[in-house]
Amino acid sequence: MLRTRSLVAGAALAIILAPLGVPASASAAPAASPRIVHKVGTASYKVAGTGSGLPASIATEVRQGEAGPDAGFAAATAAPAGAHRSLAPSRRALSASKSAASAAGTVHTNPRLLRGFDGLNHRDQRTANNGNQFSLEPPDQALCVGNGHVVEAVNDAFRVYNPDGSGQTGVVDLNTFFGYPPTINRTTGVFGPSITDPSCLYDPTTRQFFLTVLTLESTAAGQLTGDNHLDIAVTADPTGTWNIYRLDVTDDGTNGTPVHPFCPCIGDYPHIGVDANGFYLTTNEYSFFGTEFNSAQVYAFSKRALARGDADVLVTQFDTTAADQGLNGFTVWPAQSPSTRDYDQDQNGTAYFLSSNAAEEATGTQDYVSTSIVTWSLTNTRSLDRARPDLRLQNTRVGVRKYSLPPLSNQKPGPFPLGQCLNDDPCATFLLGAPDPDKPEVESPLDSNDTRMQQVTYTDGKLYGALDTAIAVGGATKAGVGWYIVRPQIRHGVLGAGLAAQGQLGLAGNNLTYPAIGVNADGHGVMSFTLAGDGYFPSAAYSAFDGRTGAGAIYLAKAGAGPQDGFTGYKAFNNPTRPRWGDYGATAVDGANIWVAAEYIAQTCTLAQYEATPFGSCGGTRTALANWATRISLIQP
Repeated sequence: MLRTRSLVAGAALAIILAPLGVPASASAAPAASPRIVHKVGTASYKVAGTGSGLPASIATEVRQGEAGPDAGFAAATAAPAGAHRSLAPSRRALSASKSAASAAGTVHTNPRLLRGFDGLNHRDQRTANNGNQFSLEPPDQALCVGNGHVVEAVNDAFRVYNPDGSGQTGVVDLNTFFGYPPTINRTTGVFGPSITDPSCLYDPTTRQFFLTVLTLESTAAGQLTGDNHLDIAVTADPTGTWNIYRLDVTDDGTNGTPVHPFCPCIGDYPHIGVDANGFYLTTNEYSFFGTEFNSAQVYAFSKRALARGDADVLVTQFDTTAADQGLNGFTVWPAQSPSTRDYDQDQNGTAYFLSSNAAEEATGTQDYVSTSIVTWSLTNTRSLDRARPDLRLQNTRVGVRKYSLPPLSNQKPGPFPLGQCLNDDPCATFLLGAPDPDKPEVESPLDSNDTRMQQVTYTDGKLYGALDTAIAVGGATKAGVGWYIVRPQIRHGVLGAGLAAQGQLGLAGNNLTYPAIGVNADGHGVMSFTLAGDGYFPSAAYSAFDGRTGAGAIYLAKAGAGPQDGFTGYKAFNNPTRPRWGDYGATAVDGANIWVAAEYIAQTCTLAQYEATPFGSCGGTRTALANWATRISLIQP
């Protein structure tokens, strides 16, 4: 049994509020829009070679325009915006709310970390498929566990592990897995589709794995066309064959989609959940070629139809425009449950979702502050197995302590060889072909996410969710976590929700970002996140989490070895900088225990080691442009 250190012990004070009672009424129900999706083929693990990880051409090392302002070189021309959209302005210009938080404590040994191993890292991703990949930040974390399989997917790679961390498969790029051409063929220069935002879950009812990605179609020259769809892969054996379904999300009338304003649109930030009857996918809908945000979209499928591999499966789409008391839904995250007995069977089957409403996408303002979160219910889900589903989506607000946009997360100083290379003219010329015109480069802080809801769990009649927020801790404003336990109930067909508990968690001098809560059927859980700050390089950390009292002490799953040193943090590649981190972590319940996955930094090296042959690899631990890694841990809560 591995042992680790606690960073916050008995001195941590979780903030608990009394239940607020049930609101008198909920918001109006959005209208449903049904259509058919088709099974388009199968996917499976395919053996492929690895590349060197060396930049073949710095001009094509990062795909231009894929992430709008989030990535790409300063010299890139304007291109269609793509995944990871957000209207959030720079955090440097925002003042934080002042809210109390759990904080410092003593350090002691924690016996609950059963095992851990390093998952996929940037070098795995970049060198997959013979190196016909781009450098990408951030990885995005998908994790699902069942029947002795631990499945991880990131941008843009996939692997299945044994519970001891040994590989059941090798590393495969997602383009190859889903049957697409490489995202770039470095021999011919031909571009393929761009895949992003993987999510994964294991469904205890059908005993199937569900893996989803957002696919952006491209011309051979690399221009994104505006066509995009969600690929849904389903299997009982993740090392075998997966059935693939394709859901068009352009919402411009193509392929039976509804016609929405500002479209063709992008189905950004897709996330998944299940109840007893349905499989649910939600997205944030932005204009593909513009800056407009429409609203969150909710898609409901019969999970049994998907599990059977039916050729045609009905999907019902809900548009949440103006659904939250006149505001648009944003990041409406579907819940998943740890066991079949945890589903809500009332109202002929009910699925639940949580969202926040501080973002500009929801409010239309740049205040980025709210004192409520939103509970959503989808009722009569048993009808998803019928030819004409009859579903009702409604929501209600729950009052909570004020939360707001967090500041950027500082990290412990250390060697940052990519940035140091850019500051050295000979090294920068070797890498870029010319000196860095924007030097000096400095060690960058990390993106702390915005205020959107993260992974949601439903068990024992309660919903568990968390988000990133600014907190006042140790005399400074830092990035922390707001967590919530909500008890939904439906009376006379109307949704109400009471707040069972809430809190804000932080650590003096440090930052906690991208939380993900997993709770087992007994109500015991874990909240995973990244820890970074004055005392820590970006590290995989977690908090004990109880179904009644919420978050407790903070523990290290694996300490970071060095600073984040990726291209999005440097002006030579990304001006203004936005050092990407996240965009989400993951947990997966496996019986009584809980697996967690978080991004961290697993390596460190000096500029001399970075410049040694092969250039930029630091002994095979990173690539020239990035050094992120992931950590997968099994915890007994």
